[in-house]
Amino acid sequence: MLDAVSLDQLRTFIAAVDQGSFSAAARKLLRSQSVVSETISNLEEQIGVRLFDRSGRYPKLTPAGSAILGDARSIIAGVDLLKARAKGMSGGLEPELSVVIDVFYPIDAITQVAREFRQIYPGVALRIYVEALGGAIKPVLDGRCSIGIIGSLPVIPDTLTYERLPSIAFLMVAARDHALTSYRGKIPKEVLGKHTQIVLTDRSELSAGREFGVMSPATWRLADLFAKHHFLLKGLGWGGMPLHAVRRDLEEGRLSALSIEDVPPDGLFLPMSAVWQTKSPPGPAGRWFVDRLKQIPVETGKVASPAGKKAKRSRKT
Repeated sequence: MLDAVSLDQLRTFIAAVDQGSFSAAARKLLRSQSVVSETISNLEEQIGVRLFDRSGRYPKLTPAGSAILGDARSIIAGVDLLKARAKGMSGGLEPELSVVIDVFYPIDAITQVAREFRQIYPGVALRIYVEALGGAIKPVLDGRCSIGIIGSLPVIPDTLTYERLPSIAFLMVAARDHALTSYRGKIPKEVLGKHTQIVLTDRSELSAGREFGVMSPATWRLADLFAKHHFLLKGLGWGGMPLHAVRRDLEEGRLSALSIEDVPPDGLFLPMSAVWQTKSPPGPAGRWFVDRLKQIPVETGKVASPAGKKAKRSRKT
């Protein structure tokens, strides 16, 4: 008898719970109360479980009914997702969107877009990877990801099409007690060369033989931005970081921005791009994802120093 359970019965059961009574569910479903009551009774008979206690003025869920309710909701949600996905695919909508993100790109921007994406494209599965340097473009080249958000490679392969995204603020930093932070004036390259630079290294072979932002012959190389951040905080060297990743450390004095010769006072700006294989352009969901990223402003501008913030608070008081 369990195989005879219908989606209509489950939807009616859920409506009765959500609306608080059989009569309210009937109005919601545009049916008579007797039809709703009969549908739920048939469901109870088929599954062998009493879902409602009808002894009071209004039907009340039994403990068994409460347990079954979660299963019913899961089944209906799965069917609705299947219908949305099938409808989208029949209209040219991709069933899954896979995106690889450069580790320098603000994760807050990605989560904001992902939240909206879920509402607009509930039937499209979203798969996100985070990589650095050549690792952020390789999954697009080999077809594992349909879109890449990249910013570290100076040359984009001819087989890819790209569109520019807002640039990311990038600056050189060191721990507050690092020797370089006490240097007065612009730090010359020869002085930088006397201190270890913490460098993000490429786990792919796409940038073999190339260096990005390396100014010191003494380097420690890490393949993870999180690890690089902590090495910098511990004073193990100096290096470049995206502003959004270290803004709080700068404001609270754990890190200091380095004023380096031939580097603009506000730091550098790393160009970001969305890329895909020219022969496989994004579908409707992918196109929306890229366009939405273009609309989100990235964090730029100067960071208030701890001393400056303290002085500002003093003026207010």
